[in-house]
Amino acid sequence: MTRSSPPASHPRQGVGQDQFLTVLSREEALARFQAALFPHAMPSEERALADALDLALAEDVVAPIDVPPFDRANVDGFAVRAADIASASEANFVSLSLNGETIACGTAPTETVETATATAIATGGPIPRGADAVVMVEHTQPDGDDSIEVRRAASPGQFISYAGSDIARGEVLLRAGTLIGAREIGMLAACGVAKVPVARKPRVAVLSTGDELVQPGEKLCPAAVYDTNGAIVSAAIAENGGEPVFLGAIGDDEARLEVAMREALAACDMLILSGGTSKGAGDVSHRIISRLGQPGILAHGVALKPGKPLCLAVCDGKPVVILPGFPTSAMFTFHDMIVPVLRRMAGLPPRTETQVTARIPLRIASELGRAEFVMVSLVEGEDGLVAYPTGKGSGAITSFAQADGFVRIDALADHMPAGAQAEVTLFTPHLRVPDLVIIGSHCTGLDLVLEPLSRAGLTARSLAVGSLGGLAAARRGECDLAPIHLLDEKTQSYNAPFLSEGLELVPGWRRMQGIVFRPGDRRFEAKSVEDALAAALADPACLMVNRNQGAGTRILIDQLLGQARPDGYWNQPRSHNAVAAAVAQERADWGVTIAPVARAAGLGFIPLAEEHYDFALVSTRKERPAVQAFLKALAAPENHAALEKAGFRPA
Repeated sequence: MTRSSPPASHPRQGVGQDQFLTVLSREEALARFQAALFPHAMPSEERALADALDLALAEDVVAPIDVPPFDRANVDGFAVRAADIASASEANFVSLSLNGETIACGTAPTETVETATATAIATGGPIPRGADAVVMVEHTQPDGDDSIEVRRAASPGQFISYAGSDIARGEVLLRAGTLIGAREIGMLAACGVAKVPVARKPRVAVLSTGDELVQPGEKLCPAAVYDTNGAIVSAAIAENGGEPVFLGAIGDDEARLEVAMREALAACDMLILSGGTSKGAGDVSHRIISRLGQPGILAHGVALKPGKPLCLAVCDGKPVVILPGFPTSAMFTFHDMIVPVLRRMAGLPPRTETQVTARIPLRIASELGRAEFVMVSLVEGEDGLVAYPTGKGSGAITSFAQADGFVRIDALADHMPAGAQAEVTLFTPHLRVPDLVIIGSHCTGLDLVLEPLSRAGLTARSLAVGSLGGLAAARRGECDLAPIHLLDEKTQSYNAPFLSEGLELVPGWRRMQGIVFRPGDRRFEAKSVEDALAAALADPACLMVNRNQGAGTRILIDQLLGQARPDGYWNQPRSHNAVAAAVAQERADWGVTIAPVARAAGLGFIPLAEEHYDFALVSTRKERPAVQAFLKALAAPENHAALEKAGFRPA
């Protein structure tokens, strides 16, 4: 092997009374170390789910299906039309005729829920055509063999989880760098994903140096000490995503140590030694490093207490670290300086504390008499951490997987007030507050713009709370950007009329909205919007699916319908994917969604209007590095091409 000469900035010096080279600040030493290492190719491999635990994803994983894949019941009861039981109460029963089927999990409905009828349904059962709510069995009583009496009214959508309400097909399910735990495995399994690409654990060689070292279990000779660092460092490597390869202890023999170091670097991704960082006559490790590859030693002496003798080097792309000999100093410097690099090589997020204090931005209702644990996602607000509740219902997998931790509401409290300071217990000690926070309306196009940020090592958190919820969060300073698509009826313009002081509009992209239908439906096939709408409204059997109030699409639908309220109007799922699923699965005949979703679902599409999906930017956050990176990615030609390929039109 060719031996490299020492870097000019680190001249060879004699042994004996040498002093440390220039002592660097912690920040400067770490910056030099990371600059010489990254970007760093991350070795990856494909693993079955059962073998992927505690590994980091090497690539984004996109959801191949909607979860749930159909509208489903959240309780045991009866699928009904909410309008039929609007007057129901304990004093005013409403009688409904029972249809001739009972829907259980795995049972496909065959009968339509007509006016004044109901279908028995079990928790998890698919909602039949015509129904827009589920009434709990506890709120009914039998009325003969073929009918029931309902004692409580139901609102449209009650006890229904809509298709794609948990996970939408085509959205990024888990991002590259996500540490795979039980929650993530649950998300992947729910989408039918059997194998995932993961970052291979970096192999880290561990060598202890010094004539005085004896391995635990061996006889301790006079003036000798047990090798504590070898065991401690190996365990800490395993805790932080590496695969330790302990090579034992080697005495202060320069030739023998050099052979061991070269063999270790040839077989492993990283080499960590302990001891041998000082300038005594017997400390030779630092001299060997200068012969192992470029750029060599980057820092030898760091302004840390304890930990000043730390030596950081990179030899031909592989990190080499010499920790101080004393165990306390070794572990302090390892966790402070080496763990960030090791975890990054392993594709893992940085470590942090296990409990943090955060402000609750919204009132969280709770049930008296029960201690409640509410899962939250953490973002950085103007005055500290903000904990956003992430619940989507008891059947949602993402609530658990996307949360950073939970807050506890006492059994004697019926709510946690907005603005309260709460202790958040973290699920893992590896919390990293995201570099970029986006709160508002979700779009699969957003994943395309965020991908370059992820590759650059920036973390982004996107919370889907709707356009109006995003604007409220932006006004409170809880996010950097709020995606919105709101049409102002007076001006017939998108988004700009809804901005307030302190917010500015960043153009995003255009999404074609249109009427979706099943191919071959003569009421819609090859017709204009006007003719298709007229045919739909003229046919009493033509069932629509709507969108939730507050959605930009809902505003468009209401303008389209005017005063008309066709059957299915009160069926109000909260996503484009759920609308497409309802039509594709024949629970509705038409609805309004965006072209990319219609295309993915194989539906017919009649263009209606081009929707503006833009971003409300918090002006005071505009100069943040992550925001600038997002704006740059948004304007990049390659991202424009990706958006166009996905069916969007960049602004």
